Amino acid sequence: MDSLNLSPIFVSPMTKKERYQKVIEYFEENFPIAETELLYDDPFQLLVAVILSAQCTDKRVNLTTPAIFRKYPTPQKMAKATVEELFPLIKSISYPNNKTKHLIGMANMLLDKFGGEIPMTVNELIELPGVGRKTANVITSVVDKQPNMAVDTHVFRVSKRIGLVSEKATTPLAVEKELIKNIPTELVHKFHHWLILHGRYTCLARNPKHAECGLRECCKYYKASL
Repeated sequence: MDSLNLSPIFVSPMTKKERYQKVIEYFEENFPIAETELLYDDPFQLLVAVILSAQCTDKRVNLTTPAIFRKYPTPQKMAKATVEELFPLIKSISYPNNKTKHLIGMANMLLDKFGGEIPMTVNELIELPGVGRKTANVITSVVDKQPNMAVDTHVFRVSKRIGLVSEKATTPLAVEKELIKNIPTELVHKFHHWLILHGRYTCLARNPKHAECGLRECCKYYKASL
């Protein structure tokens, strides 16, 4: 810790409610606008991008999707694609074989079951190939601002480190439920992005940037490292 040249910060004991309030105040003041870093023009493009983003960086996805969107801008176009045609556009993404099949299957189900429209409920979305609960939560919260919390590795790590969720929350679903219980409904869709961006640029997995973090005062992980 000395090598970081941090000025001492007194991390006072606080209740979970107080901790949530501190975190919300910090993010609202410093990051009033928080949104996905995936690039898209419509819900279908966002769905494609989120499916591709599993185990892959948003940066890599954003480099890959323009060519896909040009050739397959709609479910109707993508449903007609063959694996041989789509795979070359996806091969730079992690798990390209599975994701190629998922995208074609997803487009076909959209046409067959949902009239070519992106459904806006989690239960309907998870019926689509390549769409799990996390992806469904992303789509509904980003497109429709529904109070759904997608828990990826960043959200899981940051919420545990700060102390927003208990040690007993050992699965993404358990973390999701605790966060939803304690975050004001109108802020859930934004809170998701706050945690992701904080984890992506400040609360890094291996070397968290304590010196740059404005949440040290209320962070359990920082307090334990003193």
